Amino acid sequence: MQRIYEPENLMEAELLLRMLASEGIFACLQGRDLVGGMGELPALGLLGLAVANEQALQARELIDAYNGASPLAGDEPESFAGVLDC
Repeated sequence: MQRIYEPENLMEAELLLRMLASEGIFACLQGRDLVGGMGELPALGLLGLAVANEQALQARELIDAYNGASPLAGDEPESFAGVLDC
């Protein structure tokens, strides 16, 4: 297994785990249990996504595409009022 990416936080890690799984890539999240001790502070490199050696290149390409993605035109909200409408 190779460590291919260090997510910024647990939410990004979970999102990327699900994205990779949807593409048939099994990934392990290293350091998940260590984050609880940090509270709301940044994970400081504790988190890492690891995949099988033979899937590392494909997983890196998918994560690079995710990080380089831009919002679609027309998906912007009409206003930024600063409050959520529920």
